[in-house]
Amino acid sequence: MSSPDFAFPVRIYYEDTDAGGVVYHANFLRFMERARTEWLRELGYELDKLEQEYGFLFAVRSANIDYLKPAYLNDSLSIQVTIARIGKASLEIDHEVYRDKTLLCRARIKLAGLAAESFRPMALPFTLE
Repeated sequence: MSSPDFAFPVRIYYEDTDAGGVVYHANFLRFMERARTEWLRELGYELDKLEQEYGFLFAVRSANIDYLKPAYLNDSLSIQVTIARIGKASLEIDHEVYRDKTLLCRARIKLAGLAAESFRPMALPFTLE
């Protein structure tokens, strides 16, 4: 993966883990969602305003995730966001999750741009290039 466009820090709390103190696998998706939201916010695109002003929203179309190593209670992670592809009405985002320099998880998330009223495909109302 190329250098990230954005990195978001996450601390692992008790609520993020299973009974063994290991991060529950689905929580990695939550961390990635937060990172994408904060990345867009940093670029000046608030998700609620995109819906209010343009009738636009994102939906996850697919998620391909590789879990490589566990994360544990009290770990400090970095969730990286890199644009993989920009389509007319879609985005593909690569995520990598690190503890220090150790890669724990990676994923490609495909997002569809949709019209809020109809859930039909809608072109992105902004540019990222």
